[in-house]
Amino acid sequence: MKITAVRTFPVWIGDRNQLLVKVETDAGISGWGESGLSSRELAVAAAIRHYAEFLVGQDARRIGRLWQEMYRSQYFEGGRVLTAAISAIDIALHDIKGKALGVPVHKLLGGRQRDLVPTFGCVRADDPDALIAASRRAIDAGWEALRLGWRSDERSPYEPREHIAEIADWLISARWELGDRVVLGVDYHHRLSVAEAASFCQRLPDGTLDFLEEPIRDETPQAYAALRRMTRVPFAIGEEFSSKWQFMPYVEGGFMQYARLDICNVGGFTEAMKVAGWCEAHYIDVMPHNPLGPICTAATVHLCAAIPNMSYLECWETPGEDNSARQDSPVFRSRLRLQGASFPVPDAPGLGIEIDEEALADAEPFRFSEMPHLVRKDGSVTNW
Repeated sequence: MKITAVRTFPVWIGDRNQLLVKVETDAGISGWGESGLSSRELAVAAAIRHYAEFLVGQDARRIGRLWQEMYRSQYFEGGRVLTAAISAIDIALHDIKGKALGVPVHKLLGGRQRDLVPTFGCVRADDPDALIAASRRAIDAGWEALRLGWRSDERSPYEPREHIAEIADWLISARWELGDRVVLGVDYHHRLSVAEAASFCQRLPDGTLDFLEEPIRDETPQAYAALRRMTRVPFAIGEEFSSKWQFMPYVEGGFMQYARLDICNVGGFTEAMKVAGWCEAHYIDVMPHNPLGPICTAATVHLCAAIPNMSYLECWETPGEDNSARQDSPVFRSRLRLQGASFPVPDAPGLGIEIDEEALADAEPFRFSEMPHLVRKDGSVTNW
């Protein structure tokens, strides 16, 4: 079964672009993947054009070998652009192989270990009372784990010290009002310094948070080691890691308690399964990053079904959350649907989703967009 084409479709769905990738074969079986490098989709599409030059004509079933060739057959290997491209292609190749064999992708990964994939719900608001009310609606809808946050994400100038004081009070109130049984986390999107993150954690009574996501930037593992010594709050990190090598110091050093693995950035199923196994050996649960569209969701559900060490899958389909529009589009003729706050593990061949290519051709085209560019009061640039 030879690859005949690798096609990219950067389209605007919901509130952002999605880069969908189709791999075609001479057997008439096609597979779909998705790239996770949001706001830099054209860079990934260009990388995929380079890969297509040597992928066409190769056996689509030799997924592991093709992964190695895409990663290793260049001098400047790795990096987020290239691994995002590899991820989309790898996911599409698994979709093809599952369809060819008539089995869901999770059977290619060893078979399902669970029937349902639990999710954590994303709840955002701009004042504590609204946050607690929205959290109650999510709990009533079935969610037992929530990641709390703020809706006005583009506030600039942005001062971390002011923000951590405000959000610490919100979270203390949320824990008091929502009780001890619900799992609560917060995502700081690597906006803080080590000192700021430590100060934030020290403002919270023990038990307030079950996880703190991405408090600081990840380039220097020693910084996380220092922060790990300053707080007992579990860390959920790794959504921006693009290889097993980036995970290595964090796994081996014990700096993470939840691995925020992103299958559309880390290298697809081929690399994600290796990272998940490595985490299992160190008693680290996988808490996958899932901010994109239905292809990313489907791929991640199959991954979660096949590994023992998974906690919760990120989900934006909580009541009142407008980011759920990323999942609903005529482009997706069928997609995975929640059952309460969990995704049932699909049994359809491949990923178990269908793309309406006529709707895709008519979809809103790619538009240039940027993540928020934040500055501090002194005019300096800071992290979003």
